[in-house]
Amino acid sequence: MKKNFLTFLCLILIHPAFAQISSAEIDALVEKTLTTFDVPGIAVAVVKDGKVIHSKGYGVSSLKTGKKVDENTLFGIASNSKAFTSAALGMLIDEKKLTWDTKVTDVIPEFRMYNPYVTEEFTVRDLLTHRSGLGLGAGDLMFWPDSNNFTSKDIIHNLRYLKPVSGFRTKYDYDNLLYIVAGEVVKRISGISWEEFIETRILKPLQMNKTAASFKRLKDKSNVIDPHAPVDGKVKVIRRDWSEVANSAGGIYSNVSDMSKWIITQMNQGKYGDNQRLFSQQASDEMWTLQTIIPVRGTSVYNTHFSGYGLGWFLSDVKGYKQATHTGGLAGIVTQVTLLPELQLGIIVFTNQQAGAAFNSVTNTIKDSYLGIKGLDRIKEYHDRLVKNEADAKKITTEIWTKIEAEQKNKSAKADNSFILGTYTDPWFGDVEVSNKNGKLWFQSKRSFLLEGELFPYKGNTYIVKWTERSFDADAYVMFGLDSDGKANSIKMQSISPLTDFSFDFQDLNFERK
Repeated sequence: MKKNFLTFLCLILIHPAFAQISSAEIDALVEKTLTTFDVPGIAVAVVKDGKVIHSKGYGVSSLKTGKKVDENTLFGIASNSKAFTSAALGMLIDEKKLTWDTKVTDVIPEFRMYNPYVTEEFTVRDLLTHRSGLGLGAGDLMFWPDSNNFTSKDIIHNLRYLKPVSGFRTKYDYDNLLYIVAGEVVKRISGISWEEFIETRILKPLQMNKTAASFKRLKDKSNVIDPHAPVDGKVKVIRRDWSEVANSAGGIYSNVSDMSKWIITQMNQGKYGDNQRLFSQQASDEMWTLQTIIPVRGTSVYNTHFSGYGLGWFLSDVKGYKQATHTGGLAGIVTQVTLLPELQLGIIVFTNQQAGAAFNSVTNTIKDSYLGIKGLDRIKEYHDRLVKNEADAKKITTEIWTKIEAEQKNKSAKADNSFILGTYTDPWFGDVEVSNKNGKLWFQSKRSFLLEGELFPYKGNTYIVKWTERSFDADAYVMFGLDSDGKANSIKMQSISPLTDFSFDFQDLNFERK
């Protein structure tokens, strides 16, 4: 009897039976999240032990239509698409058509990085691990915003002009362009487009019938969210922004019902249905093995010691359990997928407003209940952090615009700006023109057409560009270099607000007068 009791006690210690959050509690949590973070619509699914135990929509899919969100409402999953790209490559590796360490130039001979050594050594694995040496979001302006004419061929060619900011394979810096290259590898090895591969080889077998590899490929658009963002202090519907050339980095549209099938397959290490497999256990293990270290700073309630990136997944330890997770962000849409495979727990949160604090509040509250963490108000925690970050950013931008407005009122301060007029070119981004347009000093990109706006003198040779599309929240410094005659001969740029999306990688531009 005593032996049996001790065995029972050990089982409790190894597998703590914490009270899981109920569906009613999730309902209350999400409703409060909607209000707190001014999010029009959210969809949530929870998978436990191979079964969907919660799948529901909240709020509205669009402030224009007022249509309710449900478990079948489609969202852009953004960078959660990256796990599909790594899985596609894993499937081709299972078929012996390449390996994780196949050189990219063996598949794409024209592939070039800035450094010849890096070009020669670059592997399929390197495409997926954010350790190329490029800076955060380097080159994203070739597909973000989507009003541009860059092709995948252009992007692959222009990689050679992007200068590294760290040593090859030495440091984590998130990138999107190399996942575009990974999609091209899938195409050249399989003989079909990345989009067709994803839809026929992954979505169809898993019966993810409403999901498509991009918005344009959706067969039924009757239940799709509109993206939303704060514009001049008020949340509004904004334009749907995505370039088809970047689908393998973030193009998939799905719903929480379909995505539940995907995460069940992931936690089953590629198995689905009756003894069927999407990818091998070996491929699964590789995708969930740390490839690039991300330093862990400070402490957290999750007692995390190690963190890094695998192949399409962020990996860390939380309360002694392995966690595989990813977020995704498009203009007006952010998503999160979180898996704790040892607990057979999966959490999916999709939102139609670009407030990451919302999905973090929902995901972590649900996760906390399964890990036995009590007494934390995640909504308050993330809201307080958001308020502080927004206040800090507003202080910076307000000071700038206050100074500019004061200068504009002082007519005597108006200067001759003719020395900056002209066309400037960057090796990978192409031409921009600085001109007078209807009496205003104007900045216009020639290849990314929405990147246009009025230029305002700020300090010395530094100007501020105010983008006409206000949902960008990405106004930037435009810093002119001068030649010996005092005429502008170069431009460098930098975002003003610390909250500007990193895909506006103005810092990577290096214009010279054409």
